[in-house]
Amino acid sequence: MLPLEPSNPMSPVRGPATLAVTLLAVNSAVGLAAAGVDLWVASLMERAITDPASITEAELNSADVIYAGSGLVELTAYLAAVAGFLFWLFRARDNAEALSPEPHRHSRKWLTLGWVVPVVNLWFPKQIVDDIWVASTPGRVTGVGLGHARRPGLVWAWWLTWLCAWLVSNVALRLLLAGEEPADLARAARFDVFGIALYWVAAALAAAIILKITAMQEAGRTSVSAGSSPSHPVA
Repeated sequence: MLPLEPSNPMSPVRGPATLAVTLLAVNSAVGLAAAGVDLWVASLMERAITDPASITEAELNSADVIYAGSGLVELTAYLAAVAGFLFWLFRARDNAEALSPEPHRHSRKWLTLGWVVPVVNLWFPKQIVDDIWVASTPGRVTGVGLGHARRPGLVWAWWLTWLCAWLVSNVALRLLLAGEEPADLARAARFDVFGIALYWVAAALAAAIILKITAMQEAGRTSVSAGSSPSHPVA
């Protein structure tokens, strides 16, 4: 079996990677501010329970406005980070297909649909990133199949953390929508902080994956430009 040698042109991926990592960092910073708002709202609600006379209606109205505004900004930053990640993902998938003749487990349409279609969104995105990582690995030989190659532990860590963050955030949202008493709102706000913390970790792991795959693909692109196959080993 011979080392993989790309036959199709590859595109620069460092620009999309930089954009994706930057937007993930911005989203994390916005999440930090949102967590501060959550803790402030939780504290206010607890004051409303223990000492109702110390809370004015103006404070409660302000809390509603700030909390809603925080959520809107947080959603905007999250969607921007998602868009940046998908932009990089499509470019990385193109390069992975140029690097490896072996078929990926999922067609290109699942690069977006895989995140929103119920049930399969629990594992399709991870498999897509797995295949891109494996196909991008310099020195890999054909014949094993992308789906049967060793799975990178970094991708496992990212995906499990992201799933936990998604689950906790959904629970927090349900608590918020169902809550009517100050104690319910305080509980939802503190639960949301936990979800944000998990998203921070997932974002950091996603950035590490982006940088690793980008480095492998840029090394492969450089090797192709120099007229040789990317055959140096990767740990």
